[in-house]
Amino acid sequence: LVFLLHACRQFPGCGNIVTFSQFLFIAVEGFIFEANFGRKRPAIPIRYYFIMVAMFFTVSVVNNYALNLNIAMPLHMIFRSGSLIASMALGIIILKKRYSVSKYTSIALVSLGIFTCTFMSAKQVASDSSLNEEDGLQVFLWWLLGIAALTFALLMSARMGIFQEMLYKQFGKHSKEALFYNHALPLPGFVLLAPNIYHHAVLFSQSELFQVPVIGLTLPIMWFYLLMNVITQYVCIRGVFILTTECTSLTVTLVVTLRKFVSLIFSILYFRNPFTAWHWLGTTFVFVGTLMYTEVWNSLRPFLAHWRKRPKEE
Repeated sequence: LVFLLHACRQFPGCGNIVTFSQFLFIAVEGFIFEANFGRKRPAIPIRYYFIMVAMFFTVSVVNNYALNLNIAMPLHMIFRSGSLIASMALGIIILKKRYSVSKYTSIALVSLGIFTCTFMSAKQVASDSSLNEEDGLQVFLWWLLGIAALTFALLMSARMGIFQEMLYKQFGKHSKEALFYNHALPLPGFVLLAPNIYHHAVLFSQSELFQVPVIGLTLPIMWFYLLMNVITQYVCIRGVFILTTECTSLTVTLVVTLRKFVSLIFSILYFRNPFTAWHWLGTTFVFVGTLMYTEVWNSLRPFLAHWRKRPKEE
C-alpha cells in the first residue's frame, strides 16, 4: 500500500501503468508455472474466463479513472468498501438468498457510513474557496461522474464474485488457473491505454535515483515503488483467489473490505491526510456494520463468558 500511495501522490494518473505491470507479472508467472507454457488445458471452459475477464478488466480500469475525477484516495477506499452492500443485494436478486434482521441492520450501518463520507466529501468539493462559481460547478460535476464510475465498478465487482462462485460450484476449485486467465486474457486491452502507460513510464524513468538496499542496484525510485507494489499485490491477489475457492463470494467480500479499512487507516496515519470527524464517524459505521455482519460478537460471547466465570471458580 505504501508503494502505491507514494506513486499516486506524485503521479495521480499512474493507475494504468500500475495495473498493467501487475497484470503482466501475474500473466508471465502463470504462463510458466500454471499453464506450463500453454501446454496445459484449462479445467474451466475458456469462454467463461472471457466473461470473467471482461468484468475484471472493466472494474480495474473504471476504478483507476475514478481517481482522475476529483475522487480523493480515502473516499475512493471507503466507497469501494461498499462492495458488501452490492454483493448482498445481487445475492438476493440473483441467488434468491434471504438474511436475518441483524444482517440487514449491518448493511444499513455500512450504507449510512458510506453516505456520510460521500456527502461530506461532496460538501468539501463544492465549498472550495479557490474556485469561482463556474469552475466550482464543473469540478463538482466531474466529482459526481467519479461517484457514478465507482458505483458501476462496485456492482460489476459484486456480480463477478457471484459469477466466480457459480463457476467453482459447477467445475471445481481452480484458483491458480483463474488467477492466470483473469490476468493474461485482458493484456491485449491495454493497447488502448498504451499512450498513457508510455507517458507515465517516461515520467517514472525521470524520477530521482534510488539505491536498493542489500543488492546495491540503482534505479529511478518510481520504478522501485512499482516493483515493490507488483510483488506485494501478487501475494495479496493470490490469497484472494484462493479464498474465492474456499468461501462464498460474500465472505470473500467481507475479508477484502476489512483489508481495505486497514489500508485506509494506515494511509491516513502515514500520510496525514485531511480527515474530518464526519469522515471518522462514517468510517466507524462501515466498520461496525461489517463486524455485525460477520457476527463476531456472537463468537466472542463464549470466550467472554468463560473469563467472567474464572474468578468465581478460583
